[in-house]
Amino acid sequence: MRRELEELRRRLAEIVDLSRAASLLAWDERTMMPPRGAEARADQLATLAAVRHRMFIADEIGRLLDACRAEAEALDPDSEPRSLIRVVTRDWEKARRVPTELRAEIARASALGEAAWREARERSDFELLRPRLERNVELKRRFAELYDGFEGFEHPYDPLLDEYEPRMPTPEMRRLLGELRDGLAPLVEATSAHAGAVDDSLLRGSFPEAAQRELVAELIAELPLEPGSWRLDPTAHPFASAVSSRDVRLTTRYDESYLPTALFGALHEAGHGLYDAGVDSALARSPLGRPRSLGLHESQSRLWENWVGRSRPYLERLLPRLRAAFGTSFDGAGPEELYRAANRVRPSLIRVEADELTYNLHIMIRFELELDLFEGRLGVAELPEAWAALTREQLGIEVPDHAHGVLQDVHWAAGSFGYFPTYSLGNVIAGQLWEAVTRELSDLEQRIARGELAALGDWLRDNVHRHGRMLEARQIVERATGSPIEVGPYLRHLRGKFAAIYGL
Repeated sequence: MRRELEELRRRLAEIVDLSRAASLLAWDERTMMPPRGAEARADQLATLAAVRHRMFIADEIGRLLDACRAEAEALDPDSEPRSLIRVVTRDWEKARRVPTELRAEIARASALGEAAWREARERSDFELLRPRLERNVELKRRFAELYDGFEGFEHPYDPLLDEYEPRMPTPEMRRLLGELRDGLAPLVEATSAHAGAVDDSLLRGSFPEAAQRELVAELIAELPLEPGSWRLDPTAHPFASAVSSRDVRLTTRYDESYLPTALFGALHEAGHGLYDAGVDSALARSPLGRPRSLGLHESQSRLWENWVGRSRPYLERLLPRLRAAFGTSFDGAGPEELYRAANRVRPSLIRVEADELTYNLHIMIRFELELDLFEGRLGVAELPEAWAALTREQLGIEVPDHAHGVLQDVHWAAGSFGYFPTYSLGNVIAGQLWEAVTRELSDLEQRIARGELAALGDWLRDNVHRHGRMLEARQIVERATGSPIEVGPYLRHLRGKFAAIYGL
């Protein structure tokens, strides 16, 4: 097997290199590229997608997999060769169902959709995006139809969800998010009844962008990221990507009137970056060398943003630096006042600025709309009205314009249908991981108060990050926490935290 395995690894490494190059082009498109470069960039990304796809679905890849499979099956299930054969076989079988032309057109439509979205959002004009969005939906429906009967896929949304959360069928995601919604409802109602109990005006005012940039960069530098392995840039819609585990690209957005946009947004993206950087270096240039699922990925960003960044010990240590950065804005404010302000519950229009509790309602809205689109109950032209209706129903607020409604997220413009539910799944997993890590690191709060974040980073790297795609998401969660994926720990966290803040 050794010769065939090394040849397989060599071919796969070349494909991974091309994927990383595409990531760099996509990062540049969202941060540095001049607007008029969109058409050419779409063609470049489409070409890379086509080349990668043709290389991967080649018969020779299948032959090498077959040649290695029998011997690999005799190895430990957690060994690298057996994991590689298992994971790549499934990837190859999935990829073979998709024509190269369709894969390239999906990449092209994604890039063009993002470019159209930026202008549409700036003008708050859905019609500027609608043709691109209709094209994305058409392509993703064609994509989903190719998986009829694959591994028991029964729902038209299954192939889309599987791209981001492998082996998570739509009914199971519906069940988990339904349990979460049912658990959240009384808590949202109770905090709404006591809305005046918490004031967040401390975080609203005048915060010069230059001072924000300096502070945010300092805070990220204190996280357990290797110096010289990351950079931070502004963008319209924050994201994180990795060209390699030692080349992590973070972004954030600055709002001079509302500090949490950049502050907690940067911690969120840094959580993603820590995951990308924490995958075992032995898996570099391998299909196993990236995170397993977006649910796991989001668990890391949400954990660093909310369980750490919005915690009492972290904010208490941050307060003197806020005073130094922004002068009189924080004069006279105490740690408890800052903690309560950072955790105020207030239904809002913008998902990325939502509080920790109602954030999940934003995800429910998007998940429901995606299901309606792909179950055939909703057309693209009807999205703005449907969005406004669900926002009114679930958040109790009116959508004033498209920029604050259907155009606020880039995901659909980029064709990323199936992505949104992984955000709430990430919250659920983060709740489980936090309970597990605090059992092992009983003094974690004291460490955070002292700015000692390495122990938490080490625990997450050892229990989650290093595995890459070697293990299934369920296996990673069960091994780290001792339990399957369940909503109970997350609901306990929310109930305990917000009952104390709101005196419930």
